[in-house]
Amino acid sequence: MKKIKTYTLTEAKRALEHYCIYQDRCHKEVEDKLSKMRLIPAVIEEVITHLITENFLNETRFSQSFARGKFRIKKWGKLRITRELKYRNISSYNIQKGMEEIDTQEYQKTLELLLKKKMAQFDESTPQVRKKKTLDYLMRQGFEYTRINDAFTALFS
Repeated sequence: MKKIKTYTLTEAKRALEHYCIYQDRCHKEVEDKLSKMRLIPAVIEEVITHLITENFLNETRFSQSFARGKFRIKKWGKLRITRELKYRNISSYNIQKGMEEIDTQEYQKTLELLLKKKMAQFDESTPQVRKKKTLDYLMRQGFEYTRINDAFTALFS
């Protein structure tokens, strides 16, 4: 029979401090982690309060680093980043703060780069099929339809 680990309040605080130091976290991730540790709601609330007051848990900082990272590393568009932040119960204000981290010119250059790269990958005979597949890919990545369409027009006309 597997023995279930129990945590004191101090141990839980220290464990979650390390969890938050390793990478910026949102409230939802921290709550999920605390629930998996099988802590009672009163202790969960106290640990979260401690993390916020000691600045280990900051949703504005989380949304900013999340938006920067997903855009620069995974090449996600603003729509997908926004959707993922909403899924994590981030406030509209913090989502807006996160979106401000993405430079408009860099965003446009990334979109154009991905568009060119994808168009070159598809060796379909008809340009319409290549355009459709590229459009679908860029939409899945979270780029806005109007921006994609404008980029197609600018690059291929």
